[in-house]
Amino acid sequence: MAFNQITLNPSGIVRLLGAMAFFLVLASIVGQLSLYLTGPDHIDTLIQLFYIDAERNFPTIFSTLLLLFASLLLLAITLVERRRAGSAVSDWALLSLGFLCMAADEGWQFHERLMKPMYRLLGVENLGIFYFPWVIPGIALVLVLGLYFSKFLLHLPAKTRRNFLLAGTLYIGGAVGVELITGRYADVNGMYNLTYSMLATVEESLEMAGAIVFIRALLAYIVDNYREVRLRFGAFGPGNR
Repeated sequence: MAFNQITLNPSGIVRLLGAMAFFLVLASIVGQLSLYLTGPDHIDTLIQLFYIDAERNFPTIFSTLLLLFASLLLLAITLVERRRAGSAVSDWALLSLGFLCMAADEGWQFHERLMKPMYRLLGVENLGIFYFPWVIPGIALVLVLGLYFSKFLLHLPAKTRRNFLLAGTLYIGGAVGVELITGRYADVNGMYNLTYSMLATVEESLEMAGAIVFIRALLAYIVDNYREVRLRFGAFGPGNR
């Protein structure tokens, strides 16, 4: 059975993803400005379709697909690396599974199910930066995973390691860092105002940027290390070196 060769163009793919993210962020900002400055109730549904902090709309679908794409790229690397003695195959596989779980969470917001149990556990009314209390187990998870993958990161090529760290900083900075700031603001001023929506836009924009930087790093890693990827019966293998 003949192989089907897949040629990757990392720059073109990243430019396309960046342009799509920029359009969605811009559409969200324009919609929120229109909503809070002019109050066009007749187009509220359209605004919600593009509001970057809403659920199950265009930005949510895009963010979910970004994470799913990253998971598939990690799976491709896993299947290639398993043929290399001494490669950290399990770490690549775990990353692939992790991004698949992140994609599912992005699409269905599973982490929000932690909100009520955390409220009951904390037993306080004014949570401040922990207004969205899922960030508490989230921070713990980030620390544990950071320690676990530290050795893996050290063994990556320097360029890949830098890009992975940049992607993680952007994504976690948005998902956790800005979320803490947004939580503090929401605790005092509520969630239905222009300032909150702009803070939420910054948060989600950083998450998109982090995912795109990570995808760029994965594509560059594949190109630098494998030159080409060939597909047969759904399985990836290294191309001719």
